[in-house]
Amino acid sequence: MDLDRIDFALLRLLRKNARMPNKALAERVGIAPSTALERVRRLREARAIEGYHAEIAPAAVGIGLQALVAVRLARHSRELVDGFHDHLLRLPEVLAFYHLAGADDFLVHVGVRDAEHLRDFALTAFTERPEVAHIETRLIFEFRRNPELPVYRRAEA
Repeated sequence: MDLDRIDFALLRLLRKNARMPNKALAERVGIAPSTALERVRRLREARAIEGYHAEIAPAAVGIGLQALVAVRLARHSRELVDGFHDHLLRLPEVLAFYHLAGADDFLVHVGVRDAEHLRDFALTAFTERPEVAHIETRLIFEFRRNPELPVYRRAEA
């Protein structure tokens, strides 16, 4: 999909506030509301916009501690990697994860109640799995998502 400067402007605005009303989007970008609506629909259909989410305060849902867990697999095969990936998707404590190149294979962002919950979760979710060779846990003191969107493609004319 070729994106122009209007598309990039819409994506930036929606990244900062996915609930921005269509009329406000149109005004900020300098297009008609019907044009903004059609462009956002087209961006969704082309999967330039993959979804919308609400940023939830962790404490509001009982998350008192967050951590990043680096996971190293014992062996690498499509079956083991895909199986571990699917395992992570089934764990409610997993907020996000990254499949990596380098010394560690996965970096897993978890949200738990407290240190005891983290210990029990790490033992059950990672160390008891035969494909896991090593884990290393780092506590998160603060998490902020950058609302800015880096754009590395040029807008089409």
